[in-house]
Amino acid sequence: MDVRIVSKADLRETVADWLLLKTGNLDERQELANYCKVALMTDAMSDPDEIRPDPDSDDRRGWWADMDAGPIWRGWRIGTKNWLLTRAKISDAYAWEGDTVYRAENYTRKALQPIVDMRMCSGIDVHAERVERERIDVRVIVFRGPLVAIDLLFQDLWSAITEEPVLSPYRWST
Repeated sequence: MDVRIVSKADLRETVADWLLLKTGNLDERQELANYCKVALMTDAMSDPDEIRPDPDSDDRRGWWADMDAGPIWRGWRIGTKNWLLTRAKISDAYAWEGDTVYRAENYTRKALQPIVDMRMCSGIDVHAERVERERIDVRVIVFRGPLVAIDLLFQDLWSAITEEPVLSPYRWST
């Protein structure tokens, strides 16, 4: 059984929860979308040399169950490193850390590649675009055969300094 996950988002946080049908039973539809949401709403562990949003922190995040990823998820280390970009300036390819739009696209693609490798889908198209001064959108299209199975828009709020803390920068629309 794979339970459908729904999310609600605003500028402060994103909340994901299981969806119940009117009968009170868990909704078991959209299993492929759930895999994508879990992969993109979970933080992957950073490498020791990667720059983290808080330079004074040694927290590399990651999911605690990744140590058992082999037997549980067939080796899939769940999560994305997009969290590394939450306080990054949106820069071009000539910046010291590289192109931020490219990094967001690459982190997203890498987080979803295991569902292609495990043959849950036939392919994934990931496209990142800077749509506002402080926002990059990443569109994820997942294919089953030649047909589009899922079309998700991953929006990241790129505010380095705000009056109030942003609890989670992730927003979804399907």
